[in-house]
Amino acid sequence: METDLLLRARSGDEAAFGELVAPYQRELQVHCYRVLGSLQDAEDVLQETLLSAWRGLDGFEERSSVRTWLYRIATNRSLDALRAGSRREPDVSTRIRGVVPPEPTRYGEVSWLQPFPDALLDRADPAPGPEAVIELRESMSLAFITALQLLPPKQRAVVILRDVLGFRAAEAADILDTTVESVTSALKRARATLDADQQLHARRAQQSPPEPDSPEERRLLEAYLDAFSRHDVDQLIALMTDDVWVKMPPMPYEYHGRAATIGFLRAIAPTEARVMRMVPVRANGCPACGIYALDPASGAFRALGLYVFGLAGEQICEITRFEAGVMASFGLPRIL
Repeated sequence: METDLLLRARSGDEAAFGELVAPYQRELQVHCYRVLGSLQDAEDVLQETLLSAWRGLDGFEERSSVRTWLYRIATNRSLDALRAGSRREPDVSTRIRGVVPPEPTRYGEVSWLQPFPDALLDRADPAPGPEAVIELRESMSLAFITALQLLPPKQRAVVILRDVLGFRAAEAADILDTTVESVTSALKRARATLDADQQLHARRAQQSPPEPDSPEERRLLEAYLDAFSRHDVDQLIALMTDDVWVKMPPMPYEYHGRAATIGFLRAIAPTEARVMRMVPVRANGCPACGIYALDPASGAFRALGLYVFGLAGEQICEITRFEAGVMASFGLPRIL
């Protein structure tokens, strides 16, 4: 059937081209997201990839599968975007509701990071190739996506192609139009950098989280919302691991450990408790939610942002709060 669709597409049949590439679109979007760290940028590059594939059908020599050919285009379009410096630079505020946060543990370098909706992950995606060494759960985690962004572009692409997707060295070299030796060298350097990443190392050693959408997971999130709405710092901290990370891209402040987190939470404490609502979603393989606070003047609930939670056992080991602007990608409104 793929051969028939390819022939029809080459004759100018756009519907046939759509059928030809449809099985791969979601996994290609995920691939672009891993390279770029931004859902918006990944969507743009995916569209460029499909347009390039449509225009370049006559140049497809069928020496590889259609899937591998599309990965070649998507990878190189993603690297072109990085080289062109076309990334959207977010408007980074240094205040939270007019409060200057306390000195952070460190300043994050990936201000463009965005969450990826689990709803866009294709459950029918093919399993990674036999050479993949990174499981799907880790390969979509915010910690891993962030660590990837700190690698040079070529190393980033190589480690995704080899360790996440399981392409053989020769296939990766063909996709990147380079040599097997160059791929092997880049992979060695990338692995060494990732192995030294403090947060990735800690996440790999954590207890397994509760099952997705389980009663245990829901109870933990509801306990967080209850303590958060009352700004009960002691109760919030009791829900967290000793080495919890708190982040808030695009703002660069990152807080590691209970002591730093306590200082941060006390510094941003509102003057009174708030009535809040939580709309659960999932992002990057983790539980997430849009959190809304009641506006007494209008009676409406206004979005505070999207919160993504990393869980370890029955505790929270990571909280990443994103601006309300990302919520539309999860089907969440600004006002309830």
